[in-house]
Amino acid sequence: MTEAVPQIHITQGEHATGRGRDLVITTLLGSCVSCCLWDETAQVGGMNHMLLVGAQSHASKETLASIHEIEILINDLIKLGGQRERLQAKIFGGARMIAGLSEIGEKNARFTERYLAKEGIPVITKSLLGDQARSVRFWPGTGRALVRLTNTKVKEVQVDFSKIPESGLELF
Repeated sequence: MTEAVPQIHITQGEHATGRGRDLVITTLLGSCVSCCLWDETAQVGGMNHMLLVGAQSHASKETLASIHEIEILINDLIKLGGQRERLQAKIFGGARMIAGLSEIGEKNARFTERYLAKEGIPVITKSLLGDQARSVRFWPGTGRALVRLTNTKVKEVQVDFSKIPESGLELF
């Protein structure tokens, strides 16, 4: 009888950290982005699952929330014995899952790249953008990642604005 490999599955807004060669953190990404960080020397790592919403002005609430999500991940790694200056990153996601709607996937990807560059955390590999969802498996103790593109393609959405009733309500 073989022992089950310990797995942690995360969804939007969550993160997980850990150590050990066998632990696996998993997620499924569409327009969201996962930032996988690890310290090879301390053999600790973690992954988050982020989605920015709305406009991303320099100091918007959404941008600050995403910075907070990455910083929480970094702080949890430091608590496990990692050192910020040794962290390395792998980033995934940011697909455009629905044609004709916002470019939120690209915004998520670009934000993550800019933030890591600003913080001096090297991005070792990335799989960003496109039109397919990604299944991600990350081994935090080694930094190994396995990414599989799904067969799910972008959905075309056609909105017929002439069929939307006038409500007399103006939204700002």
